[in-house]
Formats: sequence, structure tokens, C-alpha cells
Amino acid sequence: MRIIFAGTPEAAVPTLRALLSSSHDVALVITRPPARRGRGKAMYPSPVAEVAAQAGVELLETTTLKTPEIGERLAEVGADLGVVVAYGGLVPPAVLAMPTHGWVNLHFSDLPRWRGAAPVQWAIREGDPTTASCVFTLEEGLDTGDVYSRVEVPIGRESAGELLTSMAQAGAGQVLAVVDALEDGSATAIPQSTEGITHARRLEHADGYVSFTHDAAHEDCVIRSVTPNPGAYTVLPGGARMKLGAATPVERDDLEPGQLEVTKKQVTVGCARGALVLGQVAPAGKSWMDAAAWARGARPDAGIRLGGELEDAR
Repeated sequence: MRIIFAGTPEAAVPTLRALLSSSHDVALVITRPPARRGRGKAMYPSPVAEVAAQAGVELLETTTLKTPEIGERLAEVGADLGVVVAYGGLVPPAVLAMPTHGWVNLHFSDLPRWRGAAPVQWAIREGDPTTASCVFTLEEGLDTGDVYSRVEVPIGRESAGELLTSMAQAGAGQVLAVVDALEDGSATAIPQSTEGITHARRLEHADGYVSFTHDAAHEDCVIRSVTPNPGAYTVLPGGARMKLGAATPVERDDLEPGQLEVTKKQVTVGCARGALVLGQVAPAGKSWMDAAAWARGARPDAGIRLGGELEDAR
């Protein structure tokens, strides 16, 4: 089939590569314009743009598909199908209607749970034991279309970044199977349930704050949900911020919330229930290091507290 592909981040690359390697014809790739990233804040094309350029596929870099000029160009493609993976923009009704088979979207959640921009992060944050990747019909509603394919995915101790990477790799074959089924007429789609609907808004910097005033299991979920972005952090006495990497929940009840215990090999912080053994930390203005190395250098006073309520920490 003749395909228009729309996607932007690294998570969209496996599906694009799978389509490019298939018998289908990727006629046009849509992605968002170059963006600033890295320490120097230089402008870089999206990961999808880089793959499209390497493959010699026509590339359209745009923040909107609503202009008449773009609509005309998309109509000229004469696509049989549109495929979306994390493009980062809405597909207007006129464009949705252009391909013969409409558009399908790969979404990294067990729809209708976690519709929206950050489904993997919210599934981890809320402690869901499983999630799923779904390929569904794109329509005007936010992630509301009928589902062609659902593959359940267990959630272990991964960070959001790690889980998204593995789901993106597996999802590529899932999308390709749906595209093949649409071509041969065997595809069937099932309406989403009207129950269990939740929405996954984009996580902000404040969502990465770790107060240690909740159960250790919850604080662990918070850390993993914002790793690598927007990142987890807490505050030291005096208000200085410290980034937090992966931590390990442990069962113990002898530390108060935020209370620090330092040994030669590890740093443990008490929570409302249980405690967290810190892994990597990055004090303000410094690189990542083992928490024990930080403690050896900082020599925190016995009994100091980390975290607390964010409004107090500010």
C-alpha cells in the first residue's frame, strides 16, 4: 500500500524502519521541525527526519497539518493509508478522510486507559502491573478509535524510557501486521470500552519531585515514571536540589520520612512506609555519581532530612 507516515521521536523510528523495509511504499514522511537539544541547544532534525533523509523519502517538516497548502500536498500523494506514531500534532478531519483506509495510530497504553501524551509514564507512575500497545483507527477524538490490535505488556522495574523503547521495538511488527491485514481485507477493529477511561497528560518538571512522604513503592514509581525525562529530584536542607536516578525500595520501618542513613556502601532514605536505597544522584551543578560517593564528599549531618512538602522545600 501507498503510505503516509507521521512521527517525530525515537519511539517512532522502529515502525518507520519496518514500513520502509516492507513491500509497502512509504510515499511521504511527516515530522515536526528541527528542535533545540543538548547542552549547546543547537537545532537538530527529529529522529524520524534523519531516518527519512537516509532512505531518500520525501519529508514534510511541519507543526500543523491544517493549512490549505499542506492539505493539497497530502491529497496529491494519493495514499492508501496513513500511519501515526507519536507525531505530536493533531490530524484534522479533512486529512483523516484522505487515505482510502484512513489512518491508524500506534499508542503505548491499554486503551481506553491512559489516552493522551504520556501513557507509559502514567502507567508506571500509578503502579499498573501491565500495560499494552494498541493499533487503532485515528479519528477526531483523542485516542478514541476502534482497536485493530492489542498486545499486553508486563511492567517490571523499568524506567519509562526503557519501557517505551522496548514497546516501540515490539510495536513496529504489530503495526506492520495491521497494515498487511488492511491490505488483504482481513483486518477487524473492536470499539474501545466506555469504562476505565483515564487520560495521561504530559508530565512536567514538578511531577518529578520526590518528597519521601509517601510509601517507598509510590516514590519508586514516581522516579521511574519521569526517567529520563523530565527527571526526578529532591531537595537538600537549605533548598538545594539533587537529581535522583533509579532507587530500590526496601522493607524497613526505623527511618522517618526523608531521614538519611549513610553507610560506606549505600545511602538509604526513609519514606512514610519502607525506605529507598538511592542509586545515582546528581547534586546541583555536578555530574551523576553513586549516592555513596556523594555522601562521602558532602558528609551530611546525622539525621538530616531530604524532601518534604514541595511548597516548604521551595
